[in-house]
Amino acid sequence: MMLRRRGALGGARQGRKALAVPLCALAVILGPTGAAHAGTGGLTPVDQKSPNVERSTDIYYLILGFSGLIMLLVTVPLLIFIVRYRGRGRSREVEGAQIRGNTRLELAWTALPVLILAVIAGFVFYKVPGITDLEAEASGDSRLEIKVDGRQFYWQYRYPNDVIAIDTLRVPLGQVVELEIGAPESDVNHSFWIPALGGKFDAIPGETTRTSFRADEVGTYEGQCAEFCGVQHAAMLQAVEVMPRGEFETWLANEAGAQRRGASELGERTYQGACAKCHGMAGEGLIGPPLAGNSLLQDRDALEMIVRNGQGAMPAVGEGWEDRQMDALFRHLRRNVAGGSGAEDGS
Repeated sequence: MMLRRRGALGGARQGRKALAVPLCALAVILGPTGAAHAGTGGLTPVDQKSPNVERSTDIYYLILGFSGLIMLLVTVPLLIFIVRYRGRGRSREVEGAQIRGNTRLELAWTALPVLILAVIAGFVFYKVPGITDLEAEASGDSRLEIKVDGRQFYWQYRYPNDVIAIDTLRVPLGQVVELEIGAPESDVNHSFWIPALGGKFDAIPGETTRTSFRADEVGTYEGQCAEFCGVQHAAMLQAVEVMPRGEFETWLANEAGAQRRGASELGERTYQGACAKCHGMAGEGLIGPPLAGNSLLQDRDALEMIVRNGQGAMPAVGEGWEDRQMDALFRHLRRNVAGGSGAEDGS
């Protein structure tokens, strides 16, 4: 009797041990997924702020739902089979019970994936055309066209009235914004990406990629270059600031006048975007040499030659700049980095 009880207890322990393995495996599978979902740690997209992103997100959630369903359809039967048909102490030399095929089951797991793929494909073909319909929503007068240049290691934007912005793009609330994305011929590939406003779009030297969005909520939405473009790729951040339309139009008009007069912050923003990421905010030096106190900053022509053409490991960050942008940078460098008084006329 005692031996029989010990045998029963041993079998129960063995059963619990066998059951613990699949349960631990299930916890490993579902644990990180639940944590990621709770903290939006990569499983779910950021909140959508443009209609074109909503359609992309709908596609994402459909595929995510089917993927989760398939994971359960595979994992749960697998765990059941591991427990139900475990060896139970049977010797390895003894062959287990043979289970014959099930025609209906085999037909089901062949037809079901085909059906799932058909549903996904139909939904995608229904949703994708609407992503680009934003351009059709707006007439030429109500559409704001902005040229975007990806450069090592900053983003430069040009508005229709020739206002230049660096890294931060300001746009009006509720208006369709069309972007023409490219890069200078001498530069490398970049990828424009503001997750809350749209997908990734390549900035390829010599080519133009177009996209559009319409921001439906005031705020600042951050992004980054999504394609490795060099040692300071991680510093190539960007942001879109959405403003009420009246406030935006006032800013754009005032900024245009200030940039023409040389009274804007264009020089400071150009330095922060194109120079400080390698040379330091105060010119103290980072991966590039220090600029503070360098006599070169007092010589506009010499500075312009290096900025426009590059030198050594430094890319041609100023390729294609207008003189007003070069003048603005020169004034900022003389006034704030070289320690000079600066010349308002850029001489």
